[in-house]
Amino acid sequence: MTNEFMNELTADEWDEQNFPRAEENEFDRVVERAISRRGFLGGVLAFGSAAAVMGTGVLSLSMSEAKASTSRFAFKPIPTYTDATVHVPEGYNWEILARWGDALVDGAEAFNHETGGSAAGADKVFGENTDGMESFQFQSKQLLAINHEYANRKINLPQNEDGAPKSAEDVLKLQHLQGVVVIEVEDGDNGWSIVKNSPFNRRITHNTPMTLAGPAAGHPLLQTAADPSGTQSLGTFNNCGSGKTPWGTYLTCEENFNGYFGATEAAPAARLDGVDAGYKRYGINETGFNYDYHKFDERFDIAKNPNEPHRAGWIVEIDPTDPTSTPVKHTALGRFKHENAEAVLAPDGRVVVYMGDDERGEFMYRFVSNGVYAPGQPTDGLLDEGTLYVARFNDDQTGEWLALTPVTTGMDAASIAIFSRIAGSAVGATTMDRPEWISANPNAVEAYCCLTNNKNRGVKPNAGGDDTSVNGPNPRETNKYGQIVRWRPHNEDHAADTFDWDLYVMAGNPAVHEGPKAGSANVNAGNMFNSPDGMAFDETGMVWIQTDGNDSNEGDFAGMGNNQMLVGDPVTGEIQRFMTGPTGSEVTGLTWSADRRSMFVGIQHPGGNWPDGGKLPRSSVIVIKRDDNGGIG
Repeated sequence: MTNEFMNELTADEWDEQNFPRAEENEFDRVVERAISRRGFLGGVLAFGSAAAVMGTGVLSLSMSEAKASTSRFAFKPIPTYTDATVHVPEGYNWEILARWGDALVDGAEAFNHETGGSAAGADKVFGENTDGMESFQFQSKQLLAINHEYANRKINLPQNEDGAPKSAEDVLKLQHLQGVVVIEVEDGDNGWSIVKNSPFNRRITHNTPMTLAGPAAGHPLLQTAADPSGTQSLGTFNNCGSGKTPWGTYLTCEENFNGYFGATEAAPAARLDGVDAGYKRYGINETGFNYDYHKFDERFDIAKNPNEPHRAGWIVEIDPTDPTSTPVKHTALGRFKHENAEAVLAPDGRVVVYMGDDERGEFMYRFVSNGVYAPGQPTDGLLDEGTLYVARFNDDQTGEWLALTPVTTGMDAASIAIFSRIAGSAVGATTMDRPEWISANPNAVEAYCCLTNNKNRGVKPNAGGDDTSVNGPNPRETNKYGQIVRWRPHNEDHAADTFDWDLYVMAGNPAVHEGPKAGSANVNAGNMFNSPDGMAFDETGMVWIQTDGNDSNEGDFAGMGNNQMLVGDPVTGEIQRFMTGPTGSEVTGLTWSADRRSMFVGIQHPGGNWPDGGKLPRSSVIVIKRDDNGGIG
């Protein structure tokens, strides 16, 4: 396999190349079960909050009645586009806020389209592949915390053949371009811009000191020669989605961390019990994603530091208001390929954090704190002491959160944290179609999760050997389009152990297919999409949906155009298209200014030479505003 081919593989494709799943031996049986569920789909598809008597599947509001209700959409929907720019509705405008390579401080290197910049300057500029982001208001300042998920090596190291690192300096450059940025921004006469030299501006990279806290901190599996305490790690990796705590800190989520590690020797170092099984479940091997860190930085060489991968795959808390603070990796929230972290409060004040594991056939999780949050009171321990749960969805549209404890899993607390996937398998969690962003409705006690797609549904088990036959919230085999599942906790309490669920939408293509592949009734030729990924609610209770899917506009995806951002009404189920991104890009990350008059949106891995026409495309954050400067959402 050539480096060029590896450079084009997604994380999921790489996992399957290196850790092939066993093929399903009774595929005919699986397909037959899927066919038998066609009648069941009508019950689980309850498009609006008023659409179904939860748990019964009885529809009480038809789609025609829903569409006839008063619209809450403050824009005219736009069509699909397949060109190399951004499109927004009539009466709205957009501008660039920050691009890869834009300076955070005076004196930083100007962007160089021939080299992509130097290693020395890479941590003084806006990083690569923007993803999750959150907005913070502090001392009348507008702050943004933004993830830089991964590197595009051919673009970031354009002078190297195939983008392969050739030196420690190349590796350092890639390490500096990823992680998190905190920036102060302001809206001036010429629009929004970064406030250069702001004391809040900060880059957090693959080499930034971190503290490990919670049940796994100090465990032998987290100890290394450089950190025998197992409590002080370096760097945060593959920062995908995000979250915000009730006390105003930023949660960044480590997703495809496994690809940063490799080995320089064929013979592995001595490993503690359980490490090899963990490597297999989490997709860690001797080659990695060809970042080649391990060739120039032995911290990433599993032949020399077999425990280092255990120090990645966590949720990290960052205080954007204190540039001297040390980020904290909270091990109580579990270790897996974290998409985002949606933090809400239970009625009694306990903190509940919803999380998805973004790999085919993996699980959804929830953490419930032991302590309660009270404004102005210390928050120490709220994300370190509590119980981790995993979701089971039943076919009768009920569900339960299964506690991951030594009693239920046969594992100790530290092992549950480090090998959360194995713990989830032990209790029989429901395999899901790649759980992406989770978002909770601010105006109702309900939460939504984007299940982006899963070509292996009904074809082969997950990495742990768990069954991936079609099931309640994942009702289509070889799922190319994705769906959004919604659940309502019993007793209107996010800490309750049981819930009712339905599907808010099943994406599909009604212009090409009939039946389940056409999608649910709230998908039509004017709003169709695939692979829902990012998601956020605004203050009015409208849900904003971002996509990261196939934008070929051909075959199963004909007529869908570029990736996009849509808006859904949870009450009626109606969905309309608000924005499209440049060809080749993912639309990801969404937050608002404090006055709600500006919307910040991420454009990741754009194709062509967007946005400035130079030799190299540059991932960016854009700002969307109304022409009349009215509120958005």
